[in-house]
Amino acid sequence: MTNLCAAQTLPVSRRTAPLSLLAMLRLHRSRRALTGLSDAALLDVGLTRAEADTEARRPFWDHVIPC
Repeated sequence: MTNLCAAQTLPVSRRTAPLSLLAMLRLHRSRRALTGLSDAALLDVGLTRAEADTEARRPFWDHVIPC
């Protein structure tokens, strides 16, 4: 499986640009939705429960995916 990282795929100006309020809300909701997925669903998307919980705890303004 290929791992893509925002830090590798987006130009610097896009990585550091602030997200719009709507995009931050969308990101917040999608991160919280991870906590509601079953272990089987998480496995389908390639995440462990611990990884999903860690992602769900990230603040909405933290939008750069670390490599």
